[in-house]
Amino acid sequence: MEWTQSLRSAIEYIEIHLLEPIDIEGMAKAAYISALYLKKAFKVMTGYSIEEYVRFRRLYLAALDVIAGREKVIDLSLKYGYETPESFSKAFCRFHGVSPTRLRENPKMIRTFLPFRITVSIKGGDDIDYVVDKVGGFKVIGFERVCKTEKSFSELPGFGDEVRNKYFHISQRSNCGQSVIEKVINDCNVGEYAVCFDDEELKYCCYLIAGRYSGQEIPEGMKVYNVPEQEWAKFRCVGPMPGAMQVIYRKIFREWLPGNPEYEIAMGCNIEWYSKGNNWGSDYESEIWIPVKRRCRQNY
Repeated sequence: MEWTQSLRSAIEYIEIHLLEPIDIEGMAKAAYISALYLKKAFKVMTGYSIEEYVRFRRLYLAALDVIAGREKVIDLSLKYGYETPESFSKAFCRFHGVSPTRLRENPKMIRTFLPFRITVSIKGGDDIDYVVDKVGGFKVIGFERVCKTEKSFSELPGFGDEVRNKYFHISQRSNCGQSVIEKVINDCNVGEYAVCFDDEELKYCCYLIAGRYSGQEIPEGMKVYNVPEQEWAKFRCVGPMPGAMQVIYRKIFREWLPGNPEYEIAMGCNIEWYSKGNNWGSDYESEIWIPVKRRCRQNY
């Protein structure tokens, strides 16, 4: 399925199942895209996470029900997925700026939040610096965080800082004074990669702060993953982090992927590569790796 149509299908799925528990895996299957890339693309294209979008759509519909005046707040709280009337009222007030009672008295204070319409700028990605490179399978070793797919955006961003604060300040000791885990960090250059695997069967996202594994003893607390042989579109980022990488992510999802006549995403995996040096510098280099496969010629 074409990239922009996949996102439109995801939004259609949300609207059909809006009053049901969020099922990102079901949404991803309906859109013919991995949950990992659905979440990334949705955030980049709309500015909202899927969870935020669903919550705001529900609160808008709840406001319409409040204005209609046919249901009590306690019934609306259950209808729109809140455990108590108090939690519903707080969320309602944060979103609309007024309580349900005040909104019923003054309907003009409603905050409108209509279904999104996905539009893209199809430029072919000509201004993006990238190469498509076939990379043989390799192993990575590092520190793992596993979370449910729908919670990945809230749980993963701080994990890299957590690992660096805990381990990297002690990894520069001389070899004779290093522990096994410190030696692996140095020998495998842990931190060179951030690897995210989408486990569609278990509905989990596995995130690894990692380096290339070359057969060392695996210390307790570290994991080894196989990265399969694959063609990767490697997008070059230059500039201070995380801004430089965020700019390229936006270009990938808004310009390079939509309508791309040659490539589509191959699997639910994403790699970020980081060079050594000052990641706040204007000349700092990093890369985003997207697994791709060539589209079938008969489709064009």
